[in-house]
Amino acid sequence: MRLPEIEISIRYKGAKKADLKKISTASDINEILKEIYDTDTVEWVETMILLCLNQNNKIIGFYKVSQGGMTGTVCDPKIIYTVALNCAGTTSIIISHNHPSGSLQPSRADEDITRKIKDGGKMLDIKLLDHIIYTSEGFYSFAENGIL
Repeated sequence: MRLPEIEISIRYKGAKKADLKKISTASDINEILKEIYDTDTVEWVETMILLCLNQNNKIIGFYKVSQGGMTGTVCDPKIIYTVALNCAGTTSIIISHNHPSGSLQPSRADEDITRKIKDGGKMLDIKLLDHIIYTSEGFYSFAENGIL
């Protein structure tokens, strides 16, 4: 009996390593997210985005975790940490999702998943730096509002 071999690979598309952007504030994150979110769908489809950062708080890359409907999307911590662990050099992460309604207030479910992802990262030594709720009108930072 032959067992299947597991092969893991990461493929980077886009910027060169020298062009990595450093994150210092939630406003910096928001500017990066403006480049990632699809302006044509941000007001009607909820999407979850993961940013992987290195030890210098430079963004190694992003991953679209999920895309849902108008009122929600799946946020699976196993997927988030699978990507983070396989993205060489990741020491911290930032998660973001948009609210098609335009509301900048986190829901109870938003707060719960943030706590769950933060707690999971402690065991893996990957810090959750922030969770950003993104809208076309502005953003809400869990870190800036003392929730992280």
